Amino acid sequence: MNVQKQIDGYIASQPEPKRGEMQVLHDRILHVLPGCKLWYETGVNSEGKTVSNPNVGYGSYTIKYADGSTRDFFRIGLSANTTGISVYILGIADKKYLTDTYREKLGKATITGYCIKFKKLKDINIDVLEAAIKYGGELPSGG
Repeated sequence: MNVQKQIDGYIASQPEPKRGEMQVLHDRILHVLPGCKLWYETGVNSEGKTVSNPNVGYGSYTIKYADGSTRDFFRIGLSANTTGISVYILGIADKKYLTDTYREKLGKATITGYCIKFKKLKDINIDVLEAAIKYGGELPSGG
């Protein structure tokens, strides 16, 4: 199955209103990051164990591990969680950047070094979320 069909299936599998909100976010991310590489991660590792929620991924960057190995991965992630939606912005060196830059303007969301989590789109300023996604999507590949 191709990536776009996996993404469509994942979004369609969500209950409303989360399904509609994820579709809105998916469309906005594609608008902000036109032509970006698309990913779909099932959240299941090579041993068949669930290690995370499924993720729709956008863009790419190279993860550098402590042992010197590298791996290509998505830069922006979109995932449903039990209470709402998570948007991941990976590879930001400054772990306080998202919180310091967007906390005051974003609305009712939990922000960590790489994740913005919220219950419903109406709880946040989607234009501010879009600005954070654009920032993350435009970072150089190495972080």
